[in-house]
Amino acid sequence: MFFLIQFISYAVQIYIWIIIAEIVLSWLVIFDVINTRNPQAQNLIHLIKKATHPVMSRVRRYIPPIGGLDLTPMIVIFGLMLLRNLVIRLLLSGSGGFVL
Repeated sequence: MFFLIQFISYAVQIYIWIIIAEIVLSWLVIFDVINTRNPQAQNLIHLIKKATHPVMSRVRRYIPPIGGLDLTPMIVIFGLMLLRNLVIRLLLSGSGGFVL
């Protein structure tokens, strides 16, 4: 059971870091620090967007950008943290362990 809890926690944490990397990468592209004509930069941007697009696009349907500011990453990160804590609590309470 501990392995499953650790796996879920690590998977969510890695996905949160991927979302943060997408945010930082988008800022670097906007401020022209990263040249998007570079093939390596294009590959990196494509890889990160491919990893985050399925979740972000579903949330963006319901929450449009407010004043040009996209709140979707923050909402997704908050939702992932809530989901992780809920799943861990359910697993711990089902195994007779302590509830956080």
